[in-house]
Amino acid sequence: MKSLKFNALILAVAILAASCQKNSEPDPINPNAKQTLTLQNGAVITGVYKNTILNIPEGNFTLKGYVYFEDGSEINIAAGATIKSDVSDKGALIIERGAKINAIGTAAKPIVFTSGKAVGQRNPGDWGGIIVLGKAKTNRSTEPTIEGGVGKNFGGTVDNDNSGTIKYVRIEFAGIASQPNSEINGLTLGGVGSGTTIEYVQVAYGNDDAFEIFGGTVNAKYLVAYATADDDFDFDFGYSGRIQFGVALRDPSVVDPGDAGNGVECDNDGTGTNATPATRPVLSNFTFVGPNVDNTASKNHNYANRFRRATNFVLNNSVLIGWMKGGLSLESDATYSSFVGPTITSEFKNNLIHANASTYRIGSVAVAGATDVAVKAKAEGSATITLAAAADAKLTDPFNLSSPNMLPASGSPALTGAAFAGDLTNTFFTSTTYRGAFSTTNWMAGWTSFNFTKGASGY
Repeated sequence: MKSLKFNALILAVAILAASCQKNSEPDPINPNAKQTLTLQNGAVITGVYKNTILNIPEGNFTLKGYVYFEDGSEINIAAGATIKSDVSDKGALIIERGAKINAIGTAAKPIVFTSGKAVGQRNPGDWGGIIVLGKAKTNRSTEPTIEGGVGKNFGGTVDNDNSGTIKYVRIEFAGIASQPNSEINGLTLGGVGSGTTIEYVQVAYGNDDAFEIFGGTVNAKYLVAYATADDDFDFDFGYSGRIQFGVALRDPSVVDPGDAGNGVECDNDGTGTNATPATRPVLSNFTFVGPNVDNTASKNHNYANRFRRATNFVLNNSVLIGWMKGGLSLESDATYSSFVGPTITSEFKNNLIHANASTYRIGSVAVAGATDVAVKAKAEGSATITLAAAADAKLTDPFNLSSPNMLPASGSPALTGAAFAGDLTNTFFTSTTYRGAFSTTNWMAGWTSFNFTKGASGY
């Protein structure tokens, strides 16, 4: 009996040790052998994982500090897993080049990354976020270091690089700044390749950008940015991927006090050079819903689309309503010329657009004859309809923060008018007849969350 009890005790200690694994260590006999670790419910995820496959089953886990998965390692997260950040040592998950993340939830059991604070005390910026780095091209002459203070490089020459799958995932209350203008966003993608799958991801109450993509060729579908403080979608450093079915919904009371929140912010690079490959996101079927409220709390809410610093772009078949200061903003000579001419590489076609002021605008553009009137004429000449009021889009209940319904109502101009030509003939895109992210089916149902009530101490 004593021997059996002793063996049982040894087994229990071994299980506990595995459940609290912090760092992976190489096999002393075969240091090149890849380890497989499966955590137990309640375990802490922390440290650096080398040459390791880490399995996270359904359950509750804590992310403590900056956690790195190095080249050759992999993290697999099961449907129904909830990963909360440590409160004092704010977490961030960094997938380095050559590593993979497979976070595959379902509509019924999404994977949730969130604050470790109690409900009613959570706030944007309670933890870092998720960073995925790949080997696809950027327009930098050297491999850049990703922002956020994690000290890791990204980019390369492998445009079909595969960093894994992120599907049916929620990222809540993320976004911390390691230093000014160097933040971890909800989901940051650096040089991520087209072999990666990203679908059905919601970022809610992020303290910086919801989705920021630096270079690479990654494609994505069904993305939701909700109550973002800074930009909902931010593109830079030669990103040239495709995204279809995206939502931006702004909370009027949440915006970065030191910056300006946009639906899209897009640059070729930070100084507006003509470095190649050019930043040129190809976007279709987005619904951008601004705060539609002009009060002190909403003053820093900005433009639905802010294309600047020599960027190119394609944004078609979309709905843009309720933005405070502008709808389509072109803010450099090269960006303006790429849309109006003479060398046209950008598109804004078949959209519905409304803004409370300056629906079309230009920034410091010195091109001869450049005017917002010319931008409007080009957009409307490409089957875009300028709406007099947000209500004219006839979406069912788009400004409802706790239960938004962005489906077109009967008689909505969003029900028709989409077209798929040029870049949109790529097999990635699902051809639709409707404009915006929705027709008659709400693909946000079940896996997203909008149930965040602000109390005295937080959400």
